[in-house]
Amino acid sequence: MTIARVAIDRATVQFDKEYDYIVPAHLGQKLKAGCRVVIPFGSGNRNRMALVLDLLEGEHTSKLKEIFGLVDEEPLLGPEELGLLRYLREQTFCLYFDALRAIVPPGIGVNLVGGLTAKRGILLPDSLPSEAVQIYEYLLVKKKPVDEKKLLADLGLKENHPALARLIEAGAIERGERLRQRIQDERIAMVRMAELSTSKKLTDRQRAVIELLLQVGCASIKEVIYFCGVTRAVVDRLITTGVLESFEESSYRSPNAGRVRAPSESPILTPDQEAAFQSLKDIAQSGKPSTSLLYGVTGSGKTQVFIRLIEDALARGLGSIVLVPEIALTPQTVQMFYDRFGERVAVLHSSLSMAQRMDEWKRIKEGLADIVVGTRSAVFAPVKKLGIIVIDEEQEHTYHSESAPRFHARQVAALRSRWHNAAVILSSATPSVESYSNALAGKYNLVTLSQRYQGYSLPEVTVIDMRDSLLAGGSTAISEQLSDELMINLKNGQQSILLLNRRGYNTLIKCSSCGEVTRCPHCSIPMTYHAANGRLVCHYCGHSQPPGESCPSCKSKLIRYSGVGTQRVEEELHELFPDARILRMDMDTTMSRFSHEKAFDAFSRGEYDIMIGTQMVAKGLNFPSVTLVGVLMADQALYADDFRSYERTFSLITQVVGRGGRGVLPGRAFIQTYTPDNRVISLASAQDYPGFYAEEIEFRRLGLYPPYCDMCCIGFSGEDRGQAERAAKDFLVSLKARGTADYSDLPLRALGPSEASPFKAAGRYRYKLILKCRNTARMRQLLHQLLTDHYGDKQNRELTVYIDMHYDGNI
Repeated sequence: MTIARVAIDRATVQFDKEYDYIVPAHLGQKLKAGCRVVIPFGSGNRNRMALVLDLLEGEHTSKLKEIFGLVDEEPLLGPEELGLLRYLREQTFCLYFDALRAIVPPGIGVNLVGGLTAKRGILLPDSLPSEAVQIYEYLLVKKKPVDEKKLLADLGLKENHPALARLIEAGAIERGERLRQRIQDERIAMVRMAELSTSKKLTDRQRAVIELLLQVGCASIKEVIYFCGVTRAVVDRLITTGVLESFEESSYRSPNAGRVRAPSESPILTPDQEAAFQSLKDIAQSGKPSTSLLYGVTGSGKTQVFIRLIEDALARGLGSIVLVPEIALTPQTVQMFYDRFGERVAVLHSSLSMAQRMDEWKRIKEGLADIVVGTRSAVFAPVKKLGIIVIDEEQEHTYHSESAPRFHARQVAALRSRWHNAAVILSSATPSVESYSNALAGKYNLVTLSQRYQGYSLPEVTVIDMRDSLLAGGSTAISEQLSDELMINLKNGQQSILLLNRRGYNTLIKCSSCGEVTRCPHCSIPMTYHAANGRLVCHYCGHSQPPGESCPSCKSKLIRYSGVGTQRVEEELHELFPDARILRMDMDTTMSRFSHEKAFDAFSRGEYDIMIGTQMVAKGLNFPSVTLVGVLMADQALYADDFRSYERTFSLITQVVGRGGRGVLPGRAFIQTYTPDNRVISLASAQDYPGFYAEEIEFRRLGLYPPYCDMCCIGFSGEDRGQAERAAKDFLVSLKARGTADYSDLPLRALGPSEASPFKAAGRYRYKLILKCRNTARMRQLLHQLLTDHYGDKQNRELTVYIDMHYDGNI
């Protein structure tokens, strides 16, 4: 007897485990591991979706239930993806179906849609209440099953009304469930010849259709109408009389539709690039899994090295995945790869529609695309034979998922590398401290690009002390020196980029009388004033409200608006340079689909003179006409409550300075700061990553931070502050008890629990417990046990807890 081992959808932590079900005889040949099935679950045998993890041979037992039905004719997941599924659940403490939703696109999902139907010809017992009769008569006139919540709402009845149970017991109504695909495949109506010869009398137009199909075999109805100059009625008549037969064919909704391709040749590399390429090619061709760090100064041409490596992989019949940290970087990267490789390139990121993501995923799975460019989730792309996985700007925190499953793209790439014997290439001008440490220790292969492409020089950097500007009564956003440089660029017809990592107009609204700060009613963070809509906006939960005329605490009208955001700087730029064409790039201006691509294309074509933006303008972009870069409020992130604050500040400044001088014209950069003597500022100004690393690694060693340990964050949240705090303290008590009794061999330090930042978000209070530990199987086993215990405690029903083993300082 065949037994299917399955994981169920919509499980809780306590019930998210593997269950055994009997495979009925009629599914014996069809069912494979990786397929989804419908099963009876629980004491009520309610229909549930499940994923088959494995098929085993076993003995019949009355305790096991049978599978109801099959959802997928072909496995949704292959052996590699099933391995990834188990890896994510074990490593990131997520549920099986959370992992499934990360591996496959959302459009591929199938929902079990439940509904109630009435059985006709039933004589209702007299003992039934009037509400039951009302429900039965309501359902009798409905042609399709009705959702239970909709029925109760329409009739004004409460949830779980007893009349429903009475009707089901009496056999008058029944619950039924059907499968519904979330996104339907795009289908094209096609026609082909049904008969090679026909004695039927044909009109001239009908004959033209047949002649076309005899030449091409089949065509879409739209194509037949266009090329033959006929109407739809002519084609329909041929179908009705049996001369033609119609069928449907899947069509892919490609995000490359409308993209203009300018075919390019293989890039010609400089000697520095050629040496890096040869080193990485030898590693990739070794046939062993490997990880390499390509450390190159900004503008050194790392992408051209990637293209050559991908060409080599394609020649060996292998595919590639190229990851970029943000959607903003995708358009330029995609265009570069599309120009070189055409339709072999697939794109995966969150700005695509669900239908597009599903279709791109299918194209990759069917082997129609073997080069994938995308953001974090593209690391799961179903490329059958992987040769290269590139993670560009590998230090970026966006490669770490902050929702279940909380994975890091580096770890998933390493796992896939072992499966395919592929080469993982981490690339950056400012690598993460851990990656550079691994490279120096020989765990990664270190390959260096020390020169800019074609000998272009790095920008000349000037640090501006903004304390002098304040004393002189100048602007808090743009210094006089930077303003003069912008004017020079405008006169010379050259472009400029300004970075300010704060959106909005004013970032602080405060009462001058009592000091009360206007905060979001749902979060413990200050509101930001947006001049574009004249409202206060919370940048955490999205709540907005009109600004008040007086202080809610003391009723004073002395409300002070301070702090500078991108909207304020844009307005100041318009005042300083009325004729300048200014582009603002932040979350407020890039909410619509493809807005990044359109804006960056326009800037690349020279339609704008100055671009002001948040960190999306700082990394990976290549604009040869940009000769001036300005960093506003460079030190604002230096003092964040985060052990990576220096690393992130150094990286951001280095990256944005590197946007300048990438063409023939030399570049210059100006960094505005209130702490010009800070070592991070001076090292970033000099583009001195080795110097920064030497200081930062010593700080990490003394403070016991990665790479000298792993950091794990356990987060707690709830609408009741006391309950959330109590749960965090109880978890720590349990950790100490279990750790002392059964896991005394584990190196472990606990910090907290303490309030998370922000403490209140979207109406929920948040606490965190930080562990310094080693990410081993025994450590994860301990945490899995504690997590199960937490959710097994009834007093924690209203609380949420998560475990993030790849904690990087953000929460």
